[in-house]
Amino acid sequence: MALTRRTRNRTVLVSEPGGTFTVTETPVREPGPGEVRVAVEACGICHSDVSVVDGQLPGTAFPLTPGHEIAGRVEALGDGVTGVRKGQRVACGYIAGTCGRCEACRSGDSVNCVEAQTPGVSYPGGFADTVVLPESALSLVPDGLASADAAALACAGLSAFNALRNSAARPGDLVAVQGLGGVGHLAVRIAARMGFETVAVARGREKARLAVDLGADHYIDSTEQDVARTLTEYGGGYGGAKVVVSTVTDAAATTSALGGLGRRGELVLVGIAPEDLRISGWELIGGTKKVYGLISGTTLDREEMFRFAVRTGIRPWTEQVPLEEVSAAYARMLAGEARFRMVLTTGH
Repeated sequence: MALTRRTRNRTVLVSEPGGTFTVTETPVREPGPGEVRVAVEACGICHSDVSVVDGQLPGTAFPLTPGHEIAGRVEALGDGVTGVRKGQRVACGYIAGTCGRCEACRSGDSVNCVEAQTPGVSYPGGFADTVVLPESALSLVPDGLASADAAALACAGLSAFNALRNSAARPGDLVAVQGLGGVGHLAVRIAARMGFETVAVARGREKARLAVDLGADHYIDSTEQDVARTLTEYGGGYGGAKVVVSTVTDAAATTSALGGLGRRGELVLVGIAPEDLRISGWELIGGTKKVYGLISGTTLDREEMFRFAVRTGIRPWTEQVPLEEVSAAYARMLAGEARFRMVLTTGH
């Protein structure tokens, strides 16, 4: 595919914490040593973008360009870049650049790099025609996966994928997913494809049909059913779910499933509640249960997740809108109206 030589590009700017989005033209940046310029084809809008737009993360400086769920094609290479070539399809997510030198990186745990970079905070993000990224941020996108799908999977899909495959659950085990939003709908689909007996947990009986369509074996309406008791009933002799993946942002909802874990069960936190979780130590000790968090994954994890999506046919449910409609798309995400991931497209 021929890449057009650019001199300027559309860029979304936020001038102050919590400010409005402005689409403007900015000069095209040339990549420096170890950097790659990517022609953005799609960029997802993630709830994590709120912390960037509102200036909540350390080191955030305004004006800024948000967007970390990026998919596109390599357009230009900086000195020393050897891992990708022009025209290749690539993607990145929330952790988009690591040092490669710290203990975490050297032990293969780069998501906990002490110098981890995030688009929008460490450098301008993907709400633009082009973005300059560290080579260490990039994952290759396989044929058969559209850029809009790759963008939505690059962060949300990766979080769901790693939460499940790195858990204690094995095929046939009872696994529950709390929430049927941007991450939750993918977690249900992935859990079903991994061979788990899958339970979707959400609010309202009207979501039961959606849960079945996504592949769930069971649905729990948390407004009418006791989540822990129902999971215990589904768990049979094991005593409950092997794993619960929480994608919700409500602390009480998250902990409501803890009593539904079976012995050595795990509660994996992917969603972040603004308030503290209230958990009884006795509840963890009894049954030897675990509660832990998960943040995204490595570039290799992302490539493995992309291949899994191609092999299984899993795709995110997205609403795709032009870059110029970023304000309306962001508002739709904030209001919880997206079905289920908002994705900005550039037309490239």
